[in-house]
Amino acid sequence: MTDDTSFSTPYPDSVQPQCLPEDERPELISLRPRRLSEYIGQTETVETLTIAIQAARLRREPLDHVLFHGPPGLGKTTLAHIIANEMGGSLTVTSGPALEKGGDLIGILTHLSKGDVLFVDEIHRIPKTVEEFLYPAMEDFAVDFVFDKGPHARSHRLRLERFCLVGATTRVGLLSAPLRDRFGMFRSLDFYDEADLVRIATRSAALLSSPIEADAAFELARRSRGTPRIVNRLLKRVRDYALVRAKGVITRSVVQAALQLEGIDEQGLTPLDRRYLRTILEFYGGGPVGIEAIAATLQEETDTLVDVVEPFLLKAGMLLRTSSGRRTTALAADHLRTAFGTTDS
Repeated sequence: MTDDTSFSTPYPDSVQPQCLPEDERPELISLRPRRLSEYIGQTETVETLTIAIQAARLRREPLDHVLFHGPPGLGKTTLAHIIANEMGGSLTVTSGPALEKGGDLIGILTHLSKGDVLFVDEIHRIPKTVEEFLYPAMEDFAVDFVFDKGPHARSHRLRLERFCLVGATTRVGLLSAPLRDRFGMFRSLDFYDEADLVRIATRSAALLSSPIEADAAFELARRSRGTPRIVNRLLKRVRDYALVRAKGVITRSVVQAALQLEGIDEQGLTPLDRRYLRTILEFYGGGPVGIEAIAATLQEETDTLVDVVEPFLLKAGMLLRTSSGRRTTALAADHLRTAFGTTDS
């Protein structure tokens, strides 16, 4: 009887798994630009920030408070990091849902130094009681709080260092007027065009040391829903596919094959996008139908559909929002017939 301890492995010889010593492990590669000069797209926003930052430096003052709004993945968090780098301050990152009590916010504010940047993602989700602490902090760089209760209660004002608050939201309509009006700069981020996405894909591929052909970058860009975050995410999946199936070189055919596995069609629609459109077409005769009914049918959260799915479908002309509900367009019906066939899910 032969003692055979060998076993089959799914890995080619060139990619056998290895455990590297800690001092030889590659550092995590960040695809975020660090300076405004490296930032691609959103030309008017970048120019506005460039002028404001240069002026603040000349006056040796912190930058005025900034509010960014727009769909997810367009660079709001990246711009907050860039502002901190350009101003030479430290960046503190939090989110609206994380600030459950006034004490949480006060603790963060009191640890900020002069010129630091506080970034609050999904700022529209800050509880009302916490939001009220922001008003004097943004205007007067101070927080007011009360000691004790009843006849022994006394108010105390704590002075803060001058800081810059950067807020980001996908639902600007949910921001209260008092909070919105306290921001000095108010910038809306829009979807990117294909030329900018090609530049982003090419830059990211270079940072990842993945050779990419020009027509492959264009194919990747036009399927990325006008969103840098998506083009970078898809690039990593295509890179994996190219490494295993195409000797590491990203060509147009590699992009097409890799994204077919991901369920991304030629217009950049995901399986959830197509299910959304098909639900309106097949269950509700093309609409109009309320978003709650669509969410119940798909068993998805309403916020997911409103924040993630609908913005691109509206931009692509496949969806209409009317006073009576959502409606699909002829373009949506044509696309579903030609994309993956009539039975695609």
